[in-house]
Amino acid sequence: MPMTQMPPAHPFDDDKLREECGIFGVSGVKDASSFVALGLHALQHRGQEAGGIVTHDPTQGFNSARRFGYVRDNFTSTDIMETLPGPLAIGHVRYSTAGSKGQTAIRDVQPFFGEFSMGGAAIAHNGNITNADALRRELIERGSIFQSSSDSECIIHLMARSLQRNIPERMEDALRRVEGAFSIVAMTRTKLIGVRDPLGVRPLVLGKIGDGWVLSSETCALDIIGSEFIREIEPGEMVVITPEHGVQSHFPFRKQKPRFCIFEHVYFSRPDSILGGRSVYETRESIGRELAKENPVDADLVCPVPDSGTPAAIGYSLESGIPYAMGIIRNQYMGRTFIEPTEQIRNMGVRLKLNVNRALIRGKRVILVDDSVVRGTTSRKIKEMILDAGAKEVHFRIASPPTAWPCFYGVDTPQREKLLAATMSEEEMRSHLGVDSLKFITLDGLYRAVGEAGGRNPATPQYCDACFSGEYPVKPSDMLAKGFEMKEAAE
Repeated sequence: MPMTQMPPAHPFDDDKLREECGIFGVSGVKDASSFVALGLHALQHRGQEAGGIVTHDPTQGFNSARRFGYVRDNFTSTDIMETLPGPLAIGHVRYSTAGSKGQTAIRDVQPFFGEFSMGGAAIAHNGNITNADALRRELIERGSIFQSSSDSECIIHLMARSLQRNIPERMEDALRRVEGAFSIVAMTRTKLIGVRDPLGVRPLVLGKIGDGWVLSSETCALDIIGSEFIREIEPGEMVVITPEHGVQSHFPFRKQKPRFCIFEHVYFSRPDSILGGRSVYETRESIGRELAKENPVDADLVCPVPDSGTPAAIGYSLESGIPYAMGIIRNQYMGRTFIEPTEQIRNMGVRLKLNVNRALIRGKRVILVDDSVVRGTTSRKIKEMILDAGAKEVHFRIASPPTAWPCFYGVDTPQREKLLAATMSEEEMRSHLGVDSLKFITLDGLYRAVGEAGGRNPATPQYCDACFSGEYPVKPSDMLAKGFEMKEAAE
């Protein structure tokens, strides 16, 4: 595959909410780029489209490499890694959430780099800037020349125009102009910097490795390099890490009640990560238990839709007493870089990725547990496969509430009219999917599963759940300007 081309998408890959991006940074270690490559490999689930690494070496200065495709295919060869020397590095894996989706150019791949009067700086961003269009127009009118279609580049230009004395202060200045969600790792010649937006929508954690420090989207990426998990970066916190002073922390933004993305618990984060002091795996098992309490059904088997439905299916089985079984087997070697398929192969759709365990399914009443229903196209195909294998009944149980609203904070979701739950009732969705029953966990049930015993507080929700509730904690300014209609506030 030429390095300038995108891996081909598959017709059944558009029925999941896309992981946003993954960011990782290391300072104070020899060959920091190798640690970053390993960290990005552990974060590959957050973005499979492209990746990049920027490093700084005291003698060779800044160096960077940006590539399309998987980390394992690009950042493991000696030829590439030898061009990225130094004890300080940051990296990014990407799935496009802003910019020209489907027409991504290498210039859109992060980290972004800029030269300022006090030296160079690189930045990698997870999230989405909801006023990026307005900022971009203002900056272009004032003379800025953009090199990419990414919303993240706005931060670099705002930093360039700031009159503050040093790069961390310029970053603070820039981020005060930004609306939306951002977790950021950045670097100068001597500093590793981490920032979370005041609501803490996207995750960012701090780790320690030897005498060095690590910033990562998730704790699973700390594990792969043998780093000790220290703590989460707090919402609204900026940490500046240097060899001389270690970790210096301050809070440059107006304090707000945190609204962490609840879908990180449901789907985005790896099950072996820790979020808010809780194991993601255990939380997903709890979601399955809550789902079984709310929506019981007589059946013979509980089967996950691989792989994201597995922990919830285990929880459903444990709570209901119905045996757990691997009724659907995933082809582990099916990736986005699959050969260019013929039309006949394309029509096989989900069968390229999943296969039914016929001997297990035949004659059984089957509960299928999945993490979400977006467009419903994959759910219909899986149902057909289960029935073709001889299942007696098919019952869907979904480990999240109906996804009825798009996300504007770093998750690539379809337009609202393409979301099944935005146009259909639960019964209409059941009929559309052609299953014997379809039930979703309630929003209160999801909150209980993630540790909020009293459920969701409608006056002050504890998480960002806009994709379920339509209640956006940050006004999506650019989308409102394009005519997006928000849910009317309840009286």
